[in-house]
Amino acid sequence: MKKKPNIIIAGGKTGGHLFPGIAIAQALDRIYEPTGLQVNILFVGTKAPFETQTLKKYGYPHKAIFSKPIKGGNLFKKAFSISIILISLIQSMIIMKSFKPDFVLGVGGFSSFTVVLAAWLMCIPTAIQEQNAFPGLTNRILSKFAKTIFTSFKETKGFTHNPKVDYVGNPVRKTDSAAFEDNLNLNRFDPDKFTLLVTGGSQGAESINAAFMDALELMTDTDKFNIIHQTGSNNESKILQRYSHLKIDATVKGFFHNMPFLQDKADLVITRAGASTISELCLRGLPSILVPFPHAADDHQTFNAKALEEQGAAVMIKDSELTGHVLKETIEDLIKNNERIENMAKNLKQLAMPDADNKIANHILKTKDIKGRSE
Repeated sequence: MKKKPNIIIAGGKTGGHLFPGIAIAQALDRIYEPTGLQVNILFVGTKAPFETQTLKKYGYPHKAIFSKPIKGGNLFKKAFSISIILISLIQSMIIMKSFKPDFVLGVGGFSSFTVVLAAWLMCIPTAIQEQNAFPGLTNRILSKFAKTIFTSFKETKGFTHNPKVDYVGNPVRKTDSAAFEDNLNLNRFDPDKFTLLVTGGSQGAESINAAFMDALELMTDTDKFNIIHQTGSNNESKILQRYSHLKIDATVKGFFHNMPFLQDKADLVITRAGASTISELCLRGLPSILVPFPHAADDHQTFNAKALEEQGAAVMIKDSELTGHVLKETIEDLIKNNERIENMAKNLKQLAMPDADNKIANHILKTKDIKGRSE
């Protein structure tokens, strides 16, 4: 009898790392379903509320390990960083012994480092998935150990000529609207109006929130829009007050769990340039104004945004140049130029790689150590 494969997906904390992992887990479930069995999937990451709550909503088990970014500096800080790595490595090896994974996939974030390293030390097949055009430090190190490197961008800095690279695109999660009722109550939504979706990612973005509200104050015809605004949990009440002051009806929430559903409603998105967001925009052919997060590691969001802008698939505004006036002019210019909007949508779809989740899942399930295992 075939043994149910045990798969660990390591990493998370932010949506940019976690959502591709969820997409791959969903693909594993879909592909393995015809066998009549289920894949045993375990996420290993941090205790961050966003991570634990999101995985609970999607129904995947989760274990947390002690992990913090490595910091240099004086001898004490270096010694502390080494001690953290050792603790995380021991925790990871205990999880390996208990769960007995057939395959370990790292999806980025510091919490994936010792999990993938432990798997490598224990001769368990591994791979990493890099979402960004500029890889993070964790994946740059793990690329030396992992057998396969799945990339989202054809030109991924530092990985271009690496024989381990498999360019498949970035996995995009699938959600069921019925399972996420909180997203269905769109405030006075009119399907005939132009819909703006504003989001700063899973954590929100104060600069985007402020600039967009300033832009609305400068506009005289805001009633022609549907507005859906994800503010981040810390800014929800403040932004709601500004909408109330402006007498604008909008759907406003700190976080929407079913973002793909909202993207299907939108005509234009104002957002950060995280890799998962970009993949979702490409898949839907959804034009956007991208404002890269200026403090992202190695400024990777700027690399992501430029990759789209150079293909005529998005407009980029630097965070340092983002004002209400600039955003107002950019939004209105795009709305007036329907041909440009259509070209952006067309170019985005040409960049889309919708089968990334299936390609990675199939790679995992076809691994020699999984295929043919019996019990």
